Amino acid sequence: MALSTATLAAIRYGYGLRPGEDFPGDAAGVLAQVAAGVAEKPTFPRDGVAGRLERATRLLSVKAAEAKAAEGGKPNESIRQEMDKEAREIFRQDAMARLGRAVHSRLGFYERLVSFWANHFAVSVADFLPMGMIAGLHEVQAIRPMLGGKFSALLQSAVLHPALLISVQGDGTTVAAEGSAPALRNERLARQLLDAYTLGPDAGQTPDDLQAAARVLGGVTVDYRALTILFEPRFSPPGPHVVMGKTYRGEEGGNQDHVLFLEDLAVHPKTAAHICRKLVRHFIADEAPEELVSAMTDAWGKSEGDLMQVYQAMLEHPRAWAEPGRKIKAPFEFVASTFRAIELSERSLAGLQRDMEIEADGPVGKAIELAAGVRVEDRRARADRAEALTLGALQRMGQPMWHPPRLEGHGDDAGVWMTPDQMRERISWARMVAGIFAQRIEPNALVVAALGDAVRPETKRLVEHAPSRLQGIGMVLASPEFNRR
Repeated sequence: MALSTATLAAIRYGYGLRPGEDFPGDAAGVLAQVAAGVAEKPTFPRDGVAGRLERATRLLSVKAAEAKAAEGGKPNESIRQEMDKEAREIFRQDAMARLGRAVHSRLGFYERLVSFWANHFAVSVADFLPMGMIAGLHEVQAIRPMLGGKFSALLQSAVLHPALLISVQGDGTTVAAEGSAPALRNERLARQLLDAYTLGPDAGQTPDDLQAAARVLGGVTVDYRALTILFEPRFSPPGPHVVMGKTYRGEEGGNQDHVLFLEDLAVHPKTAAHICRKLVRHFIADEAPEELVSAMTDAWGKSEGDLMQVYQAMLEHPRAWAEPGRKIKAPFEFVASTFRAIELSERSLAGLQRDMEIEADGPVGKAIELAAGVRVEDRRARADRAEALTLGALQRMGQPMWHPPRLEGHGDDAGVWMTPDQMRERISWARMVAGIFAQRIEPNALVVAALGDAVRPETKRLVEHAPSRLQGIGMVLASPEFNRR
């Protein structure tokens, strides 16, 4: 059976097949999902952007007061624990909502682009206060509404956001100290900006370019009380500063040089080549076809970084629809595509989230125990199972939500996701899914739901002759064609 373009598109450009959902099989249909996604109202945070910021700043104020009390010899461990608990609950809500978007949205290409750009401009929740509360805001404010416009606008919104600056700069004490040398104050941000976010590591930038870029960015900082971006002139050394042949802070000066700097980087030919290659390596193949990268960089240059034109150039190229299965699914893609294939409903995913949110030994958990006769041990077991199926699975497979191993985000090639430990975790998780959902999943039906006309005869035959339902389901989820795209 020949692979249809609709199946190829759903697997390569979306989060996989889902029964009853038609994925467009042409470039125009796939591209249309971007505009539709940008126009959608975000499903998280629950309390809205303004409500989340108010909640986050309140917790940070309490944290500051508790820290001051601790310095005075009056620490309050219970307050600290409550703050950490609330921050983790907020993070869990956002992370589960993020997973839900991938599972239930009909705009798969848009959601995949969200993941791509969120990883390109990676933020980290290594510290839950405040990052656990604003990592999701970075995606909602800086990524989702901007990925269909000019790259210059996306670059500014993503970089000039408190979540990214905190991730890059630290907690505000290591690089923002009053006595920091202005020239070095934002050197880490400058390095990320040049090497990762725009030009790429091999664009010819010198140590002098790096230090000059740090000076241009010197005044950019975070107000940790309000979680907003500030420009501090006292940290902005006088110019001129020359970066990659461009001069900033000449005779006119001004505090908008960092914005002009970002705009110049956004339209630089090296930026176009770096990001177009990265897009191709993400969606199509680890070894990016040069003719496809060239077509996309041409579109970038002609449109001054209009991302819709760049996506269109990719989707309309013949190589975009050739040689399926050249990419390994990352763990998030694997989990999301599994939940799509087994038709996990929004209600079921919400139920898993509730199981994680209600602590077995907390007041709500005890109330449920009294009202429904549910033992504390059962509540804990359900919470553990829900965690293992969702966020815990991503953690064990090496792609925890909003917690990349480095500032550059997660890797995107087979060498990252095909290690023996990775494959063992996938198989173990597939068996767990099979054990939990076996009563309502028929393996031969799952082959069709998960793979459609992408199924290999060998896989179909193995599933048909599987000795048990559990093994049949596991064979589908562990098959090469399900783990590739």
